[in-house]
Amino acid sequence: MLFAMMFAFWRFLEIITLIPTMGMLAYFVDGYVKANQLTPTYILILFIVSVLALAWCIATLFSYHRSTTNAQFVSFVDLAFVGAFIAAVFYLRWIGNVNCTSVDRGNPYFLDLGAVGSANFNTFRININKTCAMLKACFAFGIMNCIFFFITSLLAWIHGGHTARGERVYTRKTTTHHHHHHGGHGRRSHSGSHSRSRRSRSHSRSYV
Repeated sequence: MLFAMMFAFWRFLEIITLIPTMGMLAYFVDGYVKANQLTPTYILILFIVSVLALAWCIATLFSYHRSTTNAQFVSFVDLAFVGAFIAAVFYLRWIGNVNCTSVDRGNPYFLDLGAVGSANFNTFRININKTCAMLKACFAFGIMNCIFFFITSLLAWIHGGHTARGERVYTRKTTTHHHHHHGGHGRRSHSGSHSRSRRSRSHSRSYV
């Protein structure tokens, strides 16, 4: 039960971060397709990885009972996604050093205070580069999913190890019980044959 809660929690975090990542990258891919241009590698790789990872997360979350029986396979796939996200983040690493916001001085503002006097204020305007901000958000979500998928991979591996040990213990107990059951029958049949042989000998002696 504890494993189920922890696994579902981290899966939800992965889905929550993958949905906006896929949406923003789909926006870029659609723009390049409409402009009849090739999508850059740093966008395309992270987009493909995000789509596949989102489909995998949804499949393993809604078919949880099937996933628990293949916990080690789930762990392997999650670890593969860790490597895929590391590669995607590596291609997009240049966005980490880019400043997406700039502050400009706007028009001065004059305020008449009547008999007291007047005052001049300088206004400032914050400019945010939409494209840069979206790519930086995708970069951050990619790093977060590297960590999230490593955690779910570790959880699935631990759960798979416990399941395998439980199956071995159950098999060993079943085999031992089966062996003792047949051994008891053998001893009873052996003792029965000895008693029958003793009775036959006693009857033969009585008739001599």
